[in-house]
Amino acid sequence: MVSITDFQKIGVGLVGFGLFFILFGVLLYFDSVLLAFGNILFLSGLAIIIGLQRTFRFFFQKEKLKGTSFFLGGILIVLLRWPLLGMLLETYGFIALFRNFFPVVFGFLGTVGNIPLLSKLFQKLGDTSSLV
Repeated sequence: MVSITDFQKIGVGLVGFGLFFILFGVLLYFDSVLLAFGNILFLSGLAIIIGLQRTFRFFFQKEKLKGTSFFLGGILIVLLRWPLLGMLLETYGFIALFRNFFPVVFGFLGTVGNIPLLSKLFQKLGDTSSLV
């Protein structure tokens, strides 16, 4: 089992709060303040969990520059109070950046829960090599 430090636990909390504020901002008809706050918390929590240098290396890999530009550009657009356009850009960038992690996440969700129909669906999605 992987042990995490107290500093990384704080990062997980920041990511969780960031996702909560983003979800809450979307539910409140794309409230730009909540979305911006959620984005800042999410990115700072991610940097705390894996470290600043590894975060920078992840986002600025040559093959991920397109996704990074859309993701960070979407955050900038949200900060400039165009929340709908910013969230659309962020969503595309998020999918482009984390495309390789989706089968792993679906495979994990298939083994964690004991829900008959959803477990089989998540396991099937986790076994595929691509989601496109």
